[in-house]
Amino acid sequence: MRTDTDYKGATITVRQVRSAIGNKPKNRGTLRALGLRKIGDTNVLPDRPEIRGMIARIGHLIEVTENTNGK
Repeated sequence: MRTDTDYKGATITVRQVRSAIGNKPKNRGTLRALGLRKIGDTNVLPDRPEIRGMIARIGHLIEVTENTNGK
């Protein structure tokens, strides 16, 4: 799990729960852009509109947890 402390606000944790096999290349690229490579990978990201848009595109492949203890 990647944890950066540079974020100045709310963060979200994304975890890949389904495989990217059989999905369109655009969806696989979105997974990579979120820092996810295989099932079980997690990443902590800033809660920004750009990230939310990527999550909306591949919501069927990931699980999202909102972290309310932002700095």
